Amino acid sequence: MRSLLGDFIHYLYVEKGLSQNTLESYQRDISSFLDFLQKHKRDVRQVDRKLVADYLKHLREKGQATSTVSRNMASLRSFYQFLVEENYLEDNPTYQLETPKIEKKLPRVLSSEEVERLLAQPQNDGFIGLRDKAMLELLYASGIRVSELVSLDVSDFNPEVGFLKCRGKGMKERIVPIGSVALEQVQEYIHKCRGRLVKKNEEKALFVNQHGKRLTRQGFWKILKKYSRSASISGEITPHTLRHSFATHLLENGADLRSVQEMLGHSDISTTQVYTQITRRKIREIYDKTHPRA
Repeated sequence: MRSLLGDFIHYLYVEKGLSQNTLESYQRDISSFLDFLQKHKRDVRQVDRKLVADYLKHLREKGQATSTVSRNMASLRSFYQFLVEENYLEDNPTYQLETPKIEKKLPRVLSSEEVERLLAQPQNDGFIGLRDKAMLELLYASGIRVSELVSLDVSDFNPEVGFLKCRGKGMKERIVPIGSVALEQVQEYIHKCRGRLVKKNEEKALFVNQHGKRLTRQGFWKILKKYSRSASISGEITPHTLRHSFATHLLENGADLRSVQEMLGHSDISTTQVYTQITRRKIREIYDKTHPRA
């Protein structure tokens, strides 16, 4: 059973071009299901719809969130579809099984004032402060994902035309415009700091840690937490919070939905439409507070 999982992950990597994070997610989900089968002394070829439903029930009883159960269902559906296509099985036992419905929650968005406080935290009197300032400004100015931020190479940054080339999900490349403030901060970081931090000339990464190596997602997460605390911003902030704020603030100031979709790298515009709900909610709040007959 484990060899089939290995074949599936290899297929996702080679044929689908999925990111390492997504591959690891599939690996965890399917491994958990195989453990479940092992306890019930069943093989992947001996699975029917009832057993899959029992597994999903097992996850819910363990206290897993609906979103987690839904993701596991999607992983199993893809896994069994792969087994059918590769002629390991004739039928997909997940076929016609309902995916648990997820209650969609609106993402956390910072106010413009909170963003200003956050971006003002890094000090410009040291290499690390200049680097952190450049990263935060760039993340908010471009709306890119944190995985895209830390994957940037120096060659991806084009100050002459004010654009950034990044690689999103499935290694799809897109070009994203950069505002003048972020542009200036990144250039200052490159000219004053990066060369002092990098230990090897062949290092391609745009943003590096104190050891001169490419900064990791976890490393940036710690940096963001530190500055959100010093900015006295209540609640937990993730790198995605800046992405949500970027999209929402663009729409609030008149950007069209299709352009925001392109900048975020969403393949489906329905994913981008969640931000219109946030802007409508804010408009309603303003109306209720300001209209004399609201």
